[in-house]
Amino acid sequence: MIADLLGRPIVLHLTPAQHADIRIAPELVAKAGPFRRLLADRGYDSDPFRDALHDMGAKPVIPGRRNRNISIRLDKRRYAQRWRIEATFCRLKDFRRVATRYDKLAANFLSAVTIAAIYAFWL
Repeated sequence: MIADLLGRPIVLHLTPAQHADIRIAPELVAKAGPFRRLLADRGYDSDPFRDALHDMGAKPVIPGRRNRNISIRLDKRRYAQRWRIEATFCRLKDFRRVATRYDKLAANFLSAVTIAAIYAFWL
């Protein structure tokens, strides 16, 4: 999920549970449109992804993994705003159908999450 400054979901994409988040990150970023900064957790720390963000004109605010050879500077003031995306996930889990995943088909579950996001953040 990609959210705006207010924590409202902009892009939703469902992936299989066994896939790493970084695999789908370039596709999500392409769907989001232009932006200046991307706040993400350590799971999105990879040099090719950082290079792609720089090529798009965006600045990554992503902490470096602990096993990095070259440390990455982090804007801690901006990174502190990452709580908004966590709050967005928590708000979506207030909907019982989303939290317990009643829907077995991925398309149905994504539809339920989309309806919950529209109701919670856009109406």
